[in-house]
Amino acid sequence: MGLFEVLLLAVGLAMDAFAVSICKGLASGKVTKKEYLTCGIWFGSFQAIMPFLGYLVGSGFEKLISMIAPWIAFGLLSLIGGNMIREALSPEEELTPGYDVKTMFLMAVATSIDALAVGITFVAVPVRILDAGNLPNVVLAVALIGVITFAISAAGVKLGSVFGDRYKSGSEIMGGTILIFIGLRSLLSYLDRSGSLSDSETIFGMLIPLIGTLLGSAVTYAKKDRLSEDLHMILVGAGSGIMISIAVWGMLDPAIGGFTGGNGIVPVTVCFCLGVAIQILLDKLVPHTHVFSEITEGPKSGLGTDMKVMLTEVIHHVPEGVALGAIYAAHFMKTEWVSSSVAVVLAVAIALQNIPEAVYVALPIRGQGFKPGKAFFMGIVSGVPIPLLGIITVVVSVLFPNLLPCIMAVAGGALIFTTIEEIPHIASGKDNDKGTIAFAVGFALVMLMVHFFR
Repeated sequence: MGLFEVLLLAVGLAMDAFAVSICKGLASGKVTKKEYLTCGIWFGSFQAIMPFLGYLVGSGFEKLISMIAPWIAFGLLSLIGGNMIREALSPEEELTPGYDVKTMFLMAVATSIDALAVGITFVAVPVRILDAGNLPNVVLAVALIGVITFAISAAGVKLGSVFGDRYKSGSEIMGGTILIFIGLRSLLSYLDRSGSLSDSETIFGMLIPLIGTLLGSAVTYAKKDRLSEDLHMILVGAGSGIMISIAVWGMLDPAIGGFTGGNGIVPVTVCFCLGVAIQILLDKLVPHTHVFSEITEGPKSGLGTDMKVMLTEVIHHVPEGVALGAIYAAHFMKTEWVSSSVAVVLAVAIALQNIPEAVYVALPIRGQGFKPGKAFFMGIVSGVPIPLLGIITVVVSVLFPNLLPCIMAVAGGALIFTTIEEIPHIASGKDNDKGTIAFAVGFALVMLMVHFFR
């Protein structure tokens, strides 16, 4: 391993620390020179210490380190990220981003523990930078890793503080979500024995819908803070059409062909109904507000209207994430009953549909008097479940391929319920879950009849 490879490795190892540093800056608002240097020193030091310890321990403990490192990283980052989100959602508590020893130690360990395994690779693949023995070369390599991580982390805090000062109100939620996502990614990469997450097309496909979420959320920076009635109805109609098409032609129809050894319509119908039931359960358990019809569902909660508006779209995005993951799993496994081009088409379709859904989060929050920055971030956060659930669904589907048609049918049922539920709300201004359930029953009944009697 030469100098160039070590430099590339250092930048790669520093990326998690960079993301966490941005979160620190976002949460802090204005930061002093001492604070961003402190962050850089902590992250840089641990990013150098961990691979050096890994080298000293040697390959004898490689298996143990590989097993526990992802779990520790996931646990620590989830704990820190969850606490950031909790503080952001608690109006009575002040945000405490903090650069104290305890906080920085936990973050430094969480972002660098995977580097233990990297140090072990220095045993199998010796570093050759200097014309000297192994130890001096390893010391130089870890020093380079530490210095590069220090510079990248300090810059991350500074960069985050610029945006955090401007958009501070929503930054804690975004930062906490990023930390949890980093930890989950580390854990899933370890648990993924299928190799699906190493496929660049799959990872890219998971991110396509976020482009639509980003574009829709950015509308909050326009002068208007509300949609005209005509434009709203056009967006609802277009989004509903896209979702129904995805549910029928992207999920249910291929799922029927995915069952072997008999007619798949019966298990697909059962799974379709299960998807409807899951979505009804989310409606009952999660407090949320359909802003345009001013209807609030779920248990009583002290959450603000802005959070409830965002949670409405989070609920809507749950089946979209499962659907996206299922179709990319089918693409990865090269199933005969799903075309290879369908995955990208459905990802783009979900992205298009996410534009108005993000608008439904960002503009109403902006209209309530919140700053554009918070409205923008809340819109972005509402789209996080799609790649998160998409990745989980890909891994589960590839590991248990027989479940894929069932997962697709469940996603189809959930998509149809979620889509149809919104239309009566807008038309009547009343909670009309009964009408939505009636639609789902009628749809399932005709689906059964068509396949049994054709």
